[in-house]
Amino acid sequence: MQLRTDLAIEAREMAGDRVAGTEYHEYRENGMKISRLTVTDQRAKQALGKEIGTYITIELPSLTDNFSETDGRIKTIGREIRRLLPVNGLLLVAGLGNEAITPDSLGPKTGQRVLATRHITGEIARATGLDKLRPVAVMNTGVTGQTGIETGEYILSVVRRIRPTAVIAIDALASRRVERLGRTLQISSAGIAPGAGVGNHRTKINRDTVGVPVIAIGVPTVVDAQTFANDLLGDSLPFGRELSADDNRRLIVIPREIDLLTERASRLLGFSLNAAMQNAFDLKDLVSLM
Repeated sequence: MQLRTDLAIEAREMAGDRVAGTEYHEYRENGMKISRLTVTDQRAKQALGKEIGTYITIELPSLTDNFSETDGRIKTIGREIRRLLPVNGLLLVAGLGNEAITPDSLGPKTGQRVLATRHITGEIARATGLDKLRPVAVMNTGVTGQTGIETGEYILSVVRRIRPTAVIAIDALASRRVERLGRTLQISSAGIAPGAGVGNHRTKINRDTVGVPVIAIGVPTVVDAQTFANDLLGDSLPFGRELSADDNRRLIVIPREIDLLTERASRLLGFSLNAAMQNAFDLKDLVSLM
């Protein structure tokens, strides 16, 4: 049975710490553990089940609504995001997911908190002192069941029209451990396959499919029930067997405070994204604009 996770750090835990074709480094800053895993070749891609690229994992303390205490975290997360972005040019932020389904609402909720600045130009920008804003466009894609359009097709059509230098895709993720829900942030240069964490594979969104770099950012909000049961019970499963796919088909585990979790995670991501993209402004000034 394959244990299902979107987190590269968990894939590394399952495959072993010394996977050929990977580079790994970790450090701590502002109360957070930050790890950087780089998948460099096809051997590592096969062993981990992760695309070639860089995966930054930030393990957070419990989230809070009081962001006056988390300015350091916002700056650190913003810096890690900025390292993967092109230095100049228009950025397209895409919030993936379904806002009507709480564990899948991280993308649209975060998109609502990102400063859209592409339209602020010319004399208006100069007169208001906003001429140093980096141009940013924001879209919430919805899901195929709502729109009849594949998320990847939707993003590609917008990319062809406005020609950004990169896409930042925000989506909810799946973890193999309940304790990581809402407390882990993954930033990746390898793009994203929407729905993969819960077995609903859609068209991949990456440089090959949309033509520009795709930075994927997410927070795990669910655990696959089959993965959770096997991870929790291991050899103690009834009758000494693994759960089959039919035992827990389409079931996921979510924390009961999922609404609070997604709200707080989207706030932290929104602040951090604005700090990453608009680094010509102090965080205090950005907060006033938001």
